[in-house]
Amino acid sequence: MVHVPGRNPSADRRPFTRSNELQSRLHDLVPGGAHTYARGADQYPEFMAPILVRGSGARVWDADGNWYVEYGMGLRSVTLGHGFRPVLEAVTEAIADGVSFSRPTELEVLAAQDFLTLVPGADMVKFAKNGSDATTAAVRLARAATGRTVIAMCDQPFFSVDDWFIGTTPMDSGIPRDVAAGTMKFRYNDLPSLAAVLDTGAVAAVVMEAATALAEPEPGFLEGVRDLCDRYGTLLVFDEMITGFRWSAGGAQAVYGVRPDLSCWGKAMGNGFPISALAGKREFMELGGLRTDHDRVFLLSTTHGPESGSLAAFRAVVDEYRTGDPVARMEHAGQLLADGVNAVAAELGIADYLQVLGRPSCLIFVTRDPEGKPSQEFRTLFLQELLERGVLGQSFVTSAAHTDTDIAHTVSACREAAAVYRKAIEQGGVDGLLEGRPVAPALRRHAAPRRIDPT
Repeated sequence: MVHVPGRNPSADRRPFTRSNELQSRLHDLVPGGAHTYARGADQYPEFMAPILVRGSGARVWDADGNWYVEYGMGLRSVTLGHGFRPVLEAVTEAIADGVSFSRPTELEVLAAQDFLTLVPGADMVKFAKNGSDATTAAVRLARAATGRTVIAMCDQPFFSVDDWFIGTTPMDSGIPRDVAAGTMKFRYNDLPSLAAVLDTGAVAAVVMEAATALAEPEPGFLEGVRDLCDRYGTLLVFDEMITGFRWSAGGAQAVYGVRPDLSCWGKAMGNGFPISALAGKREFMELGGLRTDHDRVFLLSTTHGPESGSLAAFRAVVDEYRTGDPVARMEHAGQLLADGVNAVAAELGIADYLQVLGRPSCLIFVTRDPEGKPSQEFRTLFLQELLERGVLGQSFVTSAAHTDTDIAHTVSACREAAAVYRKAIEQGGVDGLLEGRPVAPALRRHAAPRRIDPT
């Protein structure tokens, strides 16, 4: 049981004994103790990183029997809720007839038709399993189509696990410097910064998210990006991993009305089942096909891309988006949550230090120290207090499964957590309130400050 110095231990404090045992074993078995860096224990308060065993709707349970209202929902991949029955039924029916075959299936035709109906700006689509596979395929295709090598990447958080992107992060060990040098950055909502990069004449593709949780395109920005790409003969690639099925079923391109040459999809496509997609204009996509006289591009060729379970999950997700308006439900829950938590912070006089910001369907919380600077220590304290009160999440990203009851529980938990947060602000720091070391950025050069000693 975790004891926070300076606080009174109680018999009803949440235990994390079994989760800590399992996390220790994971560090022995899996590098980093998780299969995704964003899921790592270093992203949560020390000794309070739950190991989950099941979920239902917007709630999850850990190995110690604790339950939580979950946010982020599978790194934004679960928009309909855990165990969403229509998706499970579709998958069960599909896999009963086989999972993987040596030739394409009718299901691949139906899934592709569904996708292209949702995204009318795309002429063709190819399915895969990981978002990074799709973005890197887009990069390769753009290089082949233009005969150029440089990628212009917007200064946004994450695009791929592959060298062309990871080489630009602090976690670039093992990546040749010339690979990283082939990716140049430009600033969001800053057309001159993009024009300066494109003016080099070597850019194959502009890779960007059309919008993020905290950044909406200024009037004319996306249209300006499209015009610049056309002027310089550069392909425009929209990363729709987050915006797809969260801004709308047709992604950000459907919301803002700007058509990219290629777009990359994943996350919520299968409500947690593994599926991603590369979509785009026929003239470019056909370079990876059999109806071209050009040198062929090795576009996407994956054993598990067309497996039946995920394609069936995708089709069930599409059906729910056609009939159930999950985006509206996500936005309703998010707006209730943002209003409730921000009202609590204002009531306690800490609205300048603790804020919920972003699009209602894609919220984050901002944690600042007494000087008003973003703080990992204060973020960890807030996470710690939420975990103790049955709320799990690195953000406040909602799903269509979050009920008014879930939101009310979260706001109540935030009220108690904010009271502790205010105490930390008043005393000038988290000493005596925070157990263990603060969280650390997921992509950092060294394991410190959350290095784990071998057992």
